Amino acid sequence: MNRIVECVPNFSEGRNRETIEAIAAAIRETEGCRLVDVDPGASTNRTVYTFVGDPESVVEGALAGAREARERIDMRRHGGDHPRFGAMDVCPFIPVAGVSMEECVEIAKTFAGRAAEELGIPLFLYEEAAEHDYRRKLPDIREGEYEALPARLEDPKWQPDFGPRNFVAEWGATATGARKFLIAYNVNLLATPNQAHRIALNLREAGRGHDQPGRLKEIKGMGWFVDEYNVAQVTVNLTDYHVTPIHTLYEEVKKDAEKLRLPVVGSEIVGVVPLEALLMAADYYIDRENLFVYEEEQKVKLAIERLGLNSVGPFKPEERIVEYIIREEPDEPLAGLALRGFIEEVAARTSAPGGGSVSAALAATGVGLGSMVAKLTHGVRKFEDVQPQMQEIIPTLHSLTQRLIPMIDADTSAFNEFMEGLRMPRATEEQKSLRRQKMQAGLKTAIEVPMTTMRLGDSAWDAFLELARSGNPASKSDTQVGARSLETGIWGAYQNVLINMVDVDDDDFRQTTLAEAQQIVARAEEKCREVLTILDGIDH
Repeated sequence: MNRIVECVPNFSEGRNRETIEAIAAAIRETEGCRLVDVDPGASTNRTVYTFVGDPESVVEGALAGAREARERIDMRRHGGDHPRFGAMDVCPFIPVAGVSMEECVEIAKTFAGRAAEELGIPLFLYEEAAEHDYRRKLPDIREGEYEALPARLEDPKWQPDFGPRNFVAEWGATATGARKFLIAYNVNLLATPNQAHRIALNLREAGRGHDQPGRLKEIKGMGWFVDEYNVAQVTVNLTDYHVTPIHTLYEEVKKDAEKLRLPVVGSEIVGVVPLEALLMAADYYIDRENLFVYEEEQKVKLAIERLGLNSVGPFKPEERIVEYIIREEPDEPLAGLALRGFIEEVAARTSAPGGGSVSAALAATGVGLGSMVAKLTHGVRKFEDVQPQMQEIIPTLHSLTQRLIPMIDADTSAFNEFMEGLRMPRATEEQKSLRRQKMQAGLKTAIEVPMTTMRLGDSAWDAFLELARSGNPASKSDTQVGARSLETGIWGAYQNVLINMVDVDDDDFRQTTLAEAQQIVARAEEKCREVLTILDGIDH
């Protein structure tokens, strides 16, 4: 999985287009960063930038933006409707995929340390990065705003975590930290702003006050009217979509609107959203409506439709879902070839691609045949009695096929680490030792790839057995070929494990891995025989 961090710095400039674009360009041109949104506000005199990238790149992107702000923004001349205390007022780092909150805390600290040293600015840690509870919430740190900073910085309790302790008049101060992904979300109503606000008060965590809390946790919100759309909105921030997901908020608004006899006419997501949030919504509606949807693309479409996300403008997944915005085409030079090209590559006078890639291709093709037969059985009227079984196994076989395809290329590239070790110098004992360590690590990598092929293939047998019992009999030969191809793919991967294991020094690794591999290959032979026996008893 790609390691993705979102960074959402807020700069205290929303009117000067040259400054706004200069900061955007600095972030945009940082290698490894993808600038996905720039949202300036004239009345607030503030611009929110949203960009994503790997952990190292987002630090560089944030620093690039801060450098421009240091040159261009002077807080001594700043004014606006939004609370603020610094030129780069706040700079949170948010884990999106493959990165933990703890790692984002360290990312924030790395950024703070470098910004303080390079730019000579004070920075406070907040939210998950805060080292003191009384400094955890942004409003507490920013109390009194820029104008209060000179006096506050003299208080030992409010010394910055990084940077100078004196007042830097042209900059102010910056809050940086780590927080959960915040989703800005609006539900549209044909209503008055007061009615929308009434519903927001019912739902938001703070409710109407301490004695009247709202029904939903991790929700901040209010109601207003949007002249541009001619609708009222319950506008909220979901501060933890795992606690209160998008679909929960949407359905709760619908409940309250129905009591007031008000129509809900869709919703909108402001900015970007994690893929997981929409898949959670899709799974909710699939379960509630007893639907059968298993492909990711179709799930996203379902979520968009059920939540009415196209109601005020087109919701384009490739522009709004974080993972889709930054995804790149898979590096699959072999799997991406036409079949003839792949076979010719295998037949060429080179050692790679070889048996490992062919084994992965066989396993993927075998499982793919099983997936095909299950899909050809599903939805056919005369096979209505086995629809539950097909709905159970189709997602499994479909997913396994997709996960096995990358193993075709992974096997060919598995020896890279070993070959790097082989080419390392060996003039001294230390060099020989480092070379040996690198080669041993490379061998384990080369073994782990066919082991992954074996494990993935092994998890398909229960589905194949059900397919043999319940699948479309007209596709009997396809199931037979699929089962035999899967068995052969697993057997071939096993041979690659054996041949690479010869030079492995780690006895524990060797014994544990071989024991697992032997169980998988034995099970493949047994299960394939079971599948074929069942099919032999079926008339075409």
